[in-house]
Amino acid sequence: MKLWLLLGLLLVHEALEEVTGQQPPKNKRPKEPGENRIKPTNKKVKPKIPKMKDRDAADVTPKTQSIMVHMMDKGRFQKPAATLSLTAGQTLELRCKGNKIEWSYPAYLDTFKDSRLSLKQQERYGQLTLVNSTAADTGEFSCWGQLCHGYLCRRDETKSGSTYIFFTEKGELFVPSPSYFDVVYLNPDRQAVVPCRVTVLSAKVTLHREFPAKEIPANGTDIVYDVKRGFVYLQPHSDHQGVVYCKAEAGGKSQISVKYQLLYVEVPRGPPSTTILASSNKVGSGDDISVLCTVLGEPDVEVEFRWIYPGQKEERPVTIQDSWRLIHRGLGHTTRISQSIMTIEDFETTDVGYYICTAQNLQGATTVATTVEFS
Repeated sequence: MKLWLLLGLLLVHEALEEVTGQQPPKNKRPKEPGENRIKPTNKKVKPKIPKMKDRDAADVTPKTQSIMVHMMDKGRFQKPAATLSLTAGQTLELRCKGNKIEWSYPAYLDTFKDSRLSLKQQERYGQLTLVNSTAADTGEFSCWGQLCHGYLCRRDETKSGSTYIFFTEKGELFVPSPSYFDVVYLNPDRQAVVPCRVTVLSAKVTLHREFPAKEIPANGTDIVYDVKRGFVYLQPHSDHQGVVYCKAEAGGKSQISVKYQLLYVEVPRGPPSTTILASSNKVGSGDDISVLCTVLGEPDVEVEFRWIYPGQKEERPVTIQDSWRLIHRGLGHTTRISQSIMTIEDFETTDVGYYICTAQNLQGATTVATTVEFS
């Protein structure tokens, strides 16, 4: 009897286990095959912030590295600020790190081939030295490294240095001008600059019209003042024409600049303005003669020359040499002088007649002529 009772209890227990395994709890859903069995959590997880090294690696944009230092007194070096003020007469020494350094400095120093300026390339740095500095040396000094492959070099945009230096000099609030009167051309398609630059950063500078006498406001929309350039006409027009000058005030003193004639150019570009000149219009037999064709124009406009001369049909040997150069007439204007010179040796009858020069640019051509005869 006890045996049958034990068997019955065992069967009931197995039946209960089957029912429990087949029917899941009402509050739970059956899990899908392959479902992640990790229990979800309501904890907030902070986003992972990449370390500094990881962020730097992701940023592939090259960063500019300043390579310029300024030689101070007693052999000390210091990275120069964006602007420096030095007393005229001081020696300026700048160094830029690199084994191949190029320099840029005020055009004034190049125009006159100034012996006060020296550039040297050492093994590990380039060096610029300017002795007996003057107010006229005020301007931007910059350097940059060069990337070279054989004889081909290009500028390394990631390694450069620059500073604008004011050389203060007693009695000179304005950077001296080589002339007492300058011309600024107003072109409707480009900015114009009246180059009233000062030698004292804190100077108050104003622009004035000579006639009718009045101050011209630098309102920030039509005209702005840039201490590194002067008064900038953002959109020149014919109403801006006339004679102007600048006035600077600093330290209880004031000074007037040179005068500037503002000329409006109705057509900013056109055929070359050309002249022709013979070394002599009457030549003796056996003498040499040269004929010069000259064009004054915009700095970025190239000019081509063509010649017609008396001995051309007879294939008379002549020498023709073309050249051009830029003339800096202050920061307000730069003129390109293009020239072609024809030289004839041992002048003879075949060479008598008209010498015709045609100068051409993208806007058109201009032809000029002169005659050469026997004396």
